[in-house]
Amino acid sequence: MLDQLLDYDTQLFVFLNNLGSETWDWFWLLVTDKLTFIPLYAILLTLIYLKYGWRKLIVIILITAALITFTDQLTNVVKRSVLRFRPCACDEIKDVIRYIAERCSTNRSFFSGHASNSMAAAVFGGLMLRPYFKNLIFILLFWAVLVSYSRIYVGVHFPIDVMCGMAFGAISGFLFYKLFGFISNRYLSK
Repeated sequence: MLDQLLDYDTQLFVFLNNLGSETWDWFWLLVTDKLTFIPLYAILLTLIYLKYGWRKLIVIILITAALITFTDQLTNVVKRSVLRFRPCACDEIKDVIRYIAERCSTNRSFFSGHASNSMAAAVFGGLMLRPYFKNLIFILLFWAVLVSYSRIYVGVHFPIDVMCGMAFGAISGFLFYKLFGFISNRYLSK
């Protein structure tokens, strides 16, 4: 059963990865770059400051740093435990995929750190600002899905890696949002 699921995952990866074209490669390389979205994060922090003030902004920054550290490090623990090769390192398919990332990393594939981190940030930031910007969460979720898909496009993650990373990130973002609510009610409402 697991072997069949992984085979379907590989077939889906090859299909999705081969939808790409040289015309769009620059766009997906830009989307997958971690530094591309610094302006987005700056805008989110500015909005949070305007709606919550300095005191809560500092706490939100600390919780966000803890959230990203948590998702990133737990992703690495899982990768070292599962030991699934990246698509670009799989001899069976490396000749039929489009690999456009700079290099094929030697670290493992399951699950995607980009997907977990971007989804965690999207859920956390979207929930933090939902009382003020009702539809912002949908924009942030769309951004997280784009970042997640970019990992398939550039050839470094299978779809299951991406979906599990997104699910883990969404759950983590929600739990850290609840943590902020607890801290805010307990220590910052006075």
